[in-house]
Formats: sequence, structure tokens, C-alpha cells
Amino acid sequence: MLRIIYMGTPQFAVPALTALIKGANPGNLLSEGYEIATIITRPDKPAGRGRDIVFSPVKQTALEHDISVWQPGSFKKVENSDALAMYAADLYIVAAFGQILPPRVLDQPRFGTLNIHASLLPKYRGADPIAEAILQGDKEAGVSIMQLDAGIDTGPVLLRHSIPLAEDETTRSLTTRLANLGAQALLEALPGWIAGTITPEPQDELRASHTHMLKKEDGAINWQLPASVLARQIRAYEPWPGTYTHWRGKLVKILKAQARTVEVDTDIPPGTVRIQEEAGHQVLGIVTGSGLLLVKQLQLEGKKAMSTEEFLRGYGQIVGQVLG
Repeated sequence: MLRIIYMGTPQFAVPALTALIKGANPGNLLSEGYEIATIITRPDKPAGRGRDIVFSPVKQTALEHDISVWQPGSFKKVENSDALAMYAADLYIVAAFGQILPPRVLDQPRFGTLNIHASLLPKYRGADPIAEAILQGDKEAGVSIMQLDAGIDTGPVLLRHSIPLAEDETTRSLTTRLANLGAQALLEALPGWIAGTITPEPQDELRASHTHMLKKEDGAINWQLPASVLARQIRAYEPWPGTYTHWRGKLVKILKAQARTVEVDTDIPPGTVRIQEEAGHQVLGIVTGSGLLLVKQLQLEGKKAMSTEEFLRGYGQIVGQVLG
């Protein structure tokens, strides 16, 4: 029977793992069936104020289905890659695992190593493709089932599936949708891959683009940018790293906002706060490099998230101030 090892860490990797578990019996996905030899995820780590040990979503899923979990840490260590080889697995499947696998690991299974990547490769290789699709204003996003090689998301592609983006799409919502799409795509690709009826398509290097791992400072708002760009940034950086500015020395998170293309007096500096009427409600209209950013929800440092109307009742003095 085919032996599979699954490697993943966050919630994005859970739908594909769950689908694999459900499809393991003979006749479901493969006529001969398969077994999941083990599930590999990152080592447990403390989180939250209490610094309690937290299991990754993938580990929680594995334990719920009584499948063994292995948390070896880096496979750059020869002892870990050698221990992995001892499983004698036929196929590795990776989804948001969180580390780059060396060639000596990728080459171990006879059917290679497949990866679920959350973009339409060769577009948006790298760590944060979901946020990048929203940030760039794309009309669609998708997943690619690819064979991993020594590069960063450079391997040949077995198949791609795409979905349209909603106007209010955030990285949080799109991650959920693409995780489910990735599970569907994996189930579609696996039988053909094992049967040898799928020929992977090399990526076109001339069309390749790259993303970087987001850092907290990426969320700082530059009010010189157009409102349309800032509105996409707010959706792309939700939940991480968030989008923020400063007022009176305190951090202000901008949680929900929309762009409005209006003429603004060029003498008014970007970041200036005004009041706008929007559908019978008061919102903050913040001057940008082009147009206004209409803020619907925000959060002052140390306070709960509030609608603009709630915020203005307590902090009306923000009107006329310049944020930054």
C-alpha cells in the first residue's frame, strides 16, 4: 500500500489533510488505497499571555484522527533527514509547512514531494502569496499543486485552480477559501500523479513574481499613497500584520475602510482627518495622496475596536489632526 507523509502547520493545511484522511481507504481515491505513515508539523511553542504550549492546527487534526505526529524541527540536520528516510514513504505532501526542505529530503520518496501553493504559479512565489494577490488588486487568486525542487516554489506544476476575489476580500477570508480549494485540487491531482497520467508543466521563469514574508512594519500606513492602494493594504494585511498609523503618540489600527475618488485641496496634507457623511452615517475621511480613505472601523491602542461613530463620541478631537 502507498505510504504518504503529510507536512503542514497552520489552518491552511488542515482541509487538505482532512480530505486525505477521509480518502485513504481502498477505492475512495486510489484503488489500492494508501496510509498516512506520519504527520509532520512544527515543534510546539508557547503562545498568549500565559505562555501556554499550543499545538499547531495540523497537530490537533492528526491527534483527533489518531495519526502519529512527528515534530523533529529542521530537516537541514542530517539526523532528521535520515530519520525521515526510515519511514520509507512513497510520497511527501506539503502545505504551508514553514521550512524549506533540502534536496536530500525532496528526493527520498519515489513519487517525489508535492506542495499546495496558494497562488497561480509562477505568479507570487514565496511566503505570502495570498496577501499579495489582494494588495495588487487582482481579480482572481488560486492554488497550484506543484512538485517541489531545490528552488523556492520553482518546481513544475501539476494543476491550477482559480476563484474570483470578492470586493471586500481579506487575507483571512481568502485563506479559508484557498485552503478548501487546495484540498479539492490535491484530491484531483493525486490519482493521476500516482498513475503517471499527469505530466508536470515547467514554470515560465519570464512570468515569475515573488513575495516576501510580511513583517509588522509593513503595516505602517504611508498617507502619501493613493486611497485605493491603502484600502487594499488594509484588506491584505488582515489579520497580519494589521494596518496602522499614529495619533498623539498612540498606535491606531485601521480595521475597515474604503477608498473614495474625490478631489482634495492640495494644500491639505495627507493624513489629515475629516468627517464625511456616508449612507447617513459619519465616518472619518482621511486625506491621502489621491482621494479619501473612508474609515469605518478602527482601534486605538489599549482600547477595543470601534465603529467610527463610537470612536468620535469619545475622541472627536481627532478631526483636523494629521495622522502619521
